[in-house]
Amino acid sequence: MSRTDYDLTQIKAVIFDVDGVLSPSCIPLGDNGLPRRMVNIKDGYAMQLAVKKGLLLAIISGATDESIRHRYNALGIKEIHLGAAMKLPVLNDIMERYGLRSDEVAYAGDDIPDYEVMSAVGLPVAPADAAPEICDAARYISPVNGGHGVARDILEQILKAQGHWMTCEKSFGW
Repeated sequence: MSRTDYDLTQIKAVIFDVDGVLSPSCIPLGDNGLPRRMVNIKDGYAMQLAVKKGLLLAIISGATDESIRHRYNALGIKEIHLGAAMKLPVLNDIMERYGLRSDEVAYAGDDIPDYEVMSAVGLPVAPADAAPEICDAARYISPVNGGHGVARDILEQILKAQGHWMTCEKSFGW
């Protein structure tokens, strides 16, 4: 049973911000001054499974670190948009190229740069520690903080609703 009040069977695409959603809001800086992001392994498992099961996953981030592209490409995600100062045009382009309606798209964001995008999709999702304005815009607030399983939470619900969670031998491997 879903914890959301949304018909998850209609979701065809899930789009994520990175910092504060797929990684914690606090990011240590390396000796070279570049951020060193943490990732959640359970998020990674759910993301690669969702791709295998036919969901379109995408990343839209203001960050420019190519390690992000490397990590999420390795999970099968092809739509990775870094350096997105304005995220709504990127979302609109993705939706147009894939023929998606707003009610078929979920977006997980945590801060003000995500607000416009969250207002343009059917299922806006926020981590528990998102900015208050983002929690107000969210239709679903995950019980976990950013970087601690937000992707796993929402993708597991979607895959269960669509009958793709733990349903065949491909579900149990990477």
